[in-house]
Amino acid sequence: MDKKGPVTAIYPGTFDPLTMGHVSLVKRGLDVFDRIVVAVALHTPKKPLFTIEERVVMAAQVFADTPRVEVEAFEGLLVDYAARRGARAILRGLRAVSDFEFEFQLALMNRRLERHIQTVFLMTDYRWLYISSTIINQAASLGGNIRGLVPEAVVPHLYAKYATKPEFRE
Repeated sequence: MDKKGPVTAIYPGTFDPLTMGHVSLVKRGLDVFDRIVVAVALHTPKKPLFTIEERVVMAAQVFADTPRVEVEAFEGLLVDYAARRGARAILRGLRAVSDFEFEFQLALMNRRLERHIQTVFLMTDYRWLYISSTIINQAASLGGNIRGLVPEAVVPHLYAKYATKPEFRE
């Protein structure tokens, strides 16, 4: 693999929905990498609230003014996708020690499958340690105010999913 030229990282995830923690990680990742591909996973063990198309559209809206960030869906093995995209790294975020064991196992498996693609971990900014897409979805489903926890472009999409619930409020 050629080591010269711009370095691309893949930032994979379900992004259901994209949170400010995700956005922060991408922005900080741009200090390390020349380009980041936000790779929205089609296959996930979770049952997504949003379709793959909706998740891609929301992420693309959020990063529309960031030319070094691309957004697209992917399926299959992450390392195969990363190799097809010419990426040399997989970017992952860590919120707490509880994330580490799972992420460490994934990184080792990915390294076993494709030795030329490195996994790079960035710690989540302290402001976003407590949030996750699951927690945000739960709060929004009960009418909680999730503004400031997700990008503003995501807010109407998220509230629209729960607009018919009687406990919905903005």
